[in-house]
Amino acid sequence: MAKYSYPAVFEKEQEGGYSIYFPDIEGCYSQGETLPECVENAEDALCLMLYELERRGVPLPEPQNIRDIKVKEDDIVTLIACNTRFYKNYFEEKSVKINATIPLWLKEAGEKKNVNFSQILQQGLKQYLEIS
Repeated sequence: MAKYSYPAVFEKEQEGGYSIYFPDIEGCYSQGETLPECVENAEDALCLMLYELERRGVPLPEPQNIRDIKVKEDDIVTLIACNTRFYKNYFEEKSVKINATIPLWLKEAGEKKNVNFSQILQQGLKQYLEIS
């Protein structure tokens, strides 16, 4: 997971707003009414697409030089930056509930000491799986 920057093209629409595409990322599109909204939507679209490519192990394309991109007169070309770590945290590291079985006496002993069972289980699993 890393930080990336890719050129985006904001195409001015006749009815207002912009359509957004990334010349280097096939299938990565968005849109927005205002330029600030476009930048935010473009960041989100780029991050989601790159996160998915990383997750599937697909090599990421090299971003082309922003000066080499040919557009219409009213279009805007700009670099959009993102960090896919946020999406990894959001999608992969969210907590989930599981059922675990322990002896009653162990549960009661832990409760007397105000043990956070979820935290202890996570720590134990990380140690067992040799994950830091």
